Amino acid sequence: MEGGTLRITTWNVNGYRAILRKNALAWVPDVDPDVLCLQEIKVNLDQISDDEASLDGYQGVWNPAERKGYSGTASFFKSAPTSFEKGIGIDEFDTEGRVIRCQYPDFYLYNIYFPNGGQKNERVPFKLDFYQALLEICDELHAQGKNIIITGDFNTAHNEIDLANPKENEKNTGFLPEERQWIDRYLEHGFKDAFRELYPEEEVYTWWTYRFNSRARNVGWRLDYFLVSDALMNRVEDVIIHGEVMGSDHCPVSLVLAD
Repeated sequence: MEGGTLRITTWNVNGYRAILRKNALAWVPDVDPDVLCLQEIKVNLDQISDDEASLDGYQGVWNPAERKGYSGTASFFKSAPTSFEKGIGIDEFDTEGRVIRCQYPDFYLYNIYFPNGGQKNERVPFKLDFYQALLEICDELHAQGKNIIITGDFNTAHNEIDLANPKENEKNTGFLPEERQWIDRYLEHGFKDAFRELYPEEEVYTWWTYRFNSRARNVGWRLDYFLVSDALMNRVEDVIIHGEVMGSDHCPVSLVLAD
C-alpha cells in the first residue's frame, strides 16, 4: 500500500504453468498490486514446485478445481487478510475452485472465475445459477451493512460498448440477454461497475480470442470487472486496464482504492 491507496489487480491467466513458462508475471513488480487475484489457474499444487507456487513479497491462497487442468483461482496478498474462505458453500460450484473470499477490516474481496456458458451454450443454466447463488450471499452481506468488492472473469460482456461485435454475438454465451440481465441485477442490488462509472464512453477490452489475430486488431470483449458496493465507489480512484501485458488471452485489470 502506497500513498494511502490499495491496489487490487485481477488476471485470468488461462493456465498458471503456461504463464510461468512465458515469464508472464514479470510485470507484477511494476504494477505492484497489494492483492493479486488470478483465475483459471488450471493447476493443482502437487503439479508445481513450492517456488513456482510462490510470488516474492506475497502470501498466497490457492483454490484449485478437483478436476486437474481446469478452472481454479489463486489470491496473493502483501498483508494477510483478516480471514479467507474458499468457495460459497455449494458443492456443485465449489468443486470447480471458482471462489476465494478474503475479509478485510472494511470490505470482503471476492476473487471469482465465473462459469463459461460452453461452446453450445450447454452450461448457461449452471452459469446463471452461480450468478444467483452469489448474489443471494451478497444481498445478505449488504443487509448486514458490509461492503463487497467482486473481481475476476465474469465471462459476460454487459452492454454493446463492452465488445467489438455485439450484433454478431447476441446468440453466443457471454452476450446472451439472460446473462447480461444478471449484471443488471447486481447493479440493482447495491453494486457499481467501477470501470464504467469512471469511463462511461470508453470502448476498451480485456479478452481477445486467440483466433483471427483478434488482439492485434483489438477485436475483443470486456469480461474482467470490479463490482464494488455503492458505499465504496467514492473511494475508487481509478480502474486501469493493462492491455500491454501479454501471456494470456485476457489482460490484467487494477482497481485503485483510497485507503
